[in-house]
Amino acid sequence: MSSLPTTLGALRRSPFGQRGRRTVKDELRANLLARLKDGGPLFPGVLGYEDTVMPQIANAILSRHNFILLGLRGQAKSRILRALVTLLDEATPTLAGSEVNDDPFAPISKYGRTLVADAGDDAPIAWLDRSQRYVEKLATPDVTIADIIGDVDPIKAARGGHLLSDELTIHFGMLPRANRGIFALNELPDLSGKVQVGLFNIMQEGDVQIKGYPVRLPLDVLLCFTANPEDYTARGKIITPLKDRIGSEIVTHYPESVALGASITRQEAWTRRDGLPVRVPEALAELVERIAFEARTDKRIDRRSGVSQRMPITVMENVVSNAERRAVLLGEAEAVPRVSDVYGALPAITGKLELEYEGELVGASAIARELIRRAADATLRERAPDASAEEIVMWFDAGGALQVGDDASSGAVLEGFRGVPGLVELVEAEGLAAPGDAAAAVGACELVLEALVARRKISRSDLGTYGRAAPERRRRPNDDFMGGLSA
Repeated sequence: MSSLPTTLGALRRSPFGQRGRRTVKDELRANLLARLKDGGPLFPGVLGYEDTVMPQIANAILSRHNFILLGLRGQAKSRILRALVTLLDEATPTLAGSEVNDDPFAPISKYGRTLVADAGDDAPIAWLDRSQRYVEKLATPDVTIADIIGDVDPIKAARGGHLLSDELTIHFGMLPRANRGIFALNELPDLSGKVQVGLFNIMQEGDVQIKGYPVRLPLDVLLCFTANPEDYTARGKIITPLKDRIGSEIVTHYPESVALGASITRQEAWTRRDGLPVRVPEALAELVERIAFEARTDKRIDRRSGVSQRMPITVMENVVSNAERRAVLLGEAEAVPRVSDVYGALPAITGKLELEYEGELVGASAIARELIRRAADATLRERAPDASAEEIVMWFDAGGALQVGDDASSGAVLEGFRGVPGLVELVEAEGLAAPGDAAAAVGACELVLEALVARRKISRSDLGTYGRAAPERRRRPNDDFMGGLSA
């Protein structure tokens, strides 16, 4: 930026001055059109929205709309808002010292107007990087007008000898400081009604009252919001005039396929560790992703809260860490996660489940274990739909039992699995693991066993012991639903 104009006169003679003034929404629109012509992705790194959300965002920007993203947690809403910065110019001129990023050719603050009137073409120019033009705020009930719009600063008035009604006494809030940029507000319905009214006035008339003094602030800003759909539509959560002034309402969603979810997890999860190679089998990656898919359809889990996409990401990181710890303890050349490592990642599951009343009775840990088994069953049905495990089930029904150690080497665990008739052969015949790949074979054998547990063909203890299926208790006519005798 050292070669850019530093005075207003130089700026007038530069290409920036001859291009003419344009608003931030015009700037975003022009840069978006250029990106669309190039044919690249709208926001690199945001997956799964190419045919749903992205076209709607593009339409909102091309229409010069303020917009809101409605969606449950973990649907990349904040990431999308932060990616809007890439559609801004790399550098933008402003009057040096201005708190509200005054346009040198059309200042809106008293400071900017006075500076241009006094200094003329010698008025100093500063340059803003695109990252400096993005302001983000999380809305909470205690956010005030002073935080968003501004407040009178008595100390500034005393030092400058100004009246409190003078605009120069105002300490501007976050929204005026985002002038000529993007202002993002997360969880809009959590704002108090008073602040929403102030926000509405800024959007509609460009003015606001601070401590009873009317202040004209014709801000040039793109306003974008996020909200939970239930909060946004609930009466009393958001004032109707503000909702009416938001140009576009865009609904986000979770990944629509397991493969897409796995791609997002692969992109976001930290699986490359220093010094030790990590190899995640495809079946295990699918299992981890299916845990979230199973959770989103479970009636014991609050669907209004959702199951964040962060869950499979953090589960995968814990799974890799458990495999890494085992590999270091045993001196193995690489870390290869297996299904037992997913049980080691229970803390990454239970903390992200908001349970309904029925779920609270069962407990998050029990539900998480059940989700793992259901995900294993779904994975096996997808990858080996015609696999027959009758020989394996018969061995367990005859009294066979198997203890799988979390910290045992792949070779030792595989030897134990060879004692179960047909287990290793099934894995290799269905292509779940290549012959000679002990680490992958162990994970595949565990996948088969966990699927059989989900189908209640065999049982598994919390300590990892597989055995015959527990007999199902038949409900007697006088039993209540909690298992006791009714009166």
